[in-house]
Amino acid sequence: MKENDRIIHLAAEAGRIILQNGGETYRVEETILRICYAFEVKKADSFVTPTGIMISLTAKNGETLSLVRRISSRTVNLEKISQVNDLSRTLVKKSLSLDYVEQRLKEIDTSSGYSDKILIAASALSAGFFTLVFGGSFRDFFISLLIGMVIKLLSIALNNIGINEFFINSLGGAVASLIALISVYLKIGQNVDKIIIGSIMLLVPGLIITNAIRDTIAGDLVSGISRAIEAIFIAIAIAVGSGIIIRLWLIYFGGSNI
Repeated sequence: MKENDRIIHLAAEAGRIILQNGGETYRVEETILRICYAFEVKKADSFVTPTGIMISLTAKNGETLSLVRRISSRTVNLEKISQVNDLSRTLVKKSLSLDYVEQRLKEIDTSSGYSDKILIAASALSAGFFTLVFGGSFRDFFISLLIGMVIKLLSIALNNIGINEFFINSLGGAVASLIALISVYLKIGQNVDKIIIGSIMLLVPGLIITNAIRDTIAGDLVSGISRAIEAIFIAIAIAVGSGIIIRLWLIYFGGSNI
């Protein structure tokens, strides 16, 4: 592969890792340009949306190359974003070889995050403490611990088989509402609303909302608007799941326990 081909592919790979792990659009574009100019290309441009990367560069010999990279799945891993960010900045300050950058990107991309057990435990504790923050009792806290574990287990299992996010969030909201209602009905929990609110905080798209605002402020209107719409759909999914369960409960058991 020619040197210019390697440069554009490395830049696209760096951008993919950042975008796929929850990075902002402007950060992806900035990283791509840093990498291209660090290897002394004549001109580089990039256009990034939440689901795609487009790069064009002009080499010193006048050759123009273009590349489009589709992003089909996304998650959140801020450590990978930080590592690629650091690599691009180091590349600007020091002279690194293409082989080194390529190998480093592979290491970052294939590095494993936290284990499922740690993620499940963290989700349980997050749900429990959110419930306390919103005014729940210690009995509600332990119910939310259980809900947090169940939601994360379902999320991991469904993501592994490729189920779409709308269904996962709807199911998460439904599970939170159902377990909360049953716990209060059995006199184990005390406050249905506090348990549900604390538990569904695990599903709230906080990073997406933040990135939507940051992209819009940075002038990336396409990305900002699309992320905002994505956040709205996630909120709708959570509301649909929770609402259906609460409505069915009201029909069959009445509202005395809510």
